[in-house]
Amino acid sequence: MNNFELSEDLDKFIYKDIKYLIWYEDEELKIALSQIPDIGELVINKEVMTDEEIKSIKKKPFCLNNDVKVYLEDKIKDEVYNFEINSSYRFDGASIPKFARGIIGSKQDVRFKIASLIHDVLCENHGFVNNDRYFASRVFERCCYVGGTCAFIRFLMFHCVDNFQKFKDW
Repeated sequence: MNNFELSEDLDKFIYKDIKYLIWYEDEELKIALSQIPDIGELVINKEVMTDEEIKSIKKKPFCLNNDVKVYLEDKIKDEVYNFEINSSYRFDGASIPKFARGIIGSKQDVRFKIASLIHDVLCENHGFVNNDRYFASRVFERCCYVGGTCAFIRFLMFHCVDNFQKFKDW
């Protein structure tokens, strides 16, 4: 199924003259995107790349290939957050330690790509959600749900992400 077909199956709404696809919605939060993110993975070519370029790709191997507007609604606090992720945004994906990859999966796993895209943007831009670390972690967990991640893995990832952010002082 291509991205166009997928977007046709999603409910839509308009906010500030922009059509959004509802990625997830329940009684606590809504996640909507202006379009399906086109996420690519950068490839290392040791024959033509410098050590610095290779190091940069290893650090942030994923790249967004289209502009995506994000609508997040915290229904508990009655807050709406709206921001754009520009094409060419680079991110590292789900940070899964090597010892846990057999249980959880790898950062290349499609189940985590959109979740990690949005969460990485929020970690770099705390103001996008009024510095609400817990809300950002909830958005990550719900995006993993949409991605098809089972409840046990979502539970593990949510608590790891949320506690890591506490440790990093957010």
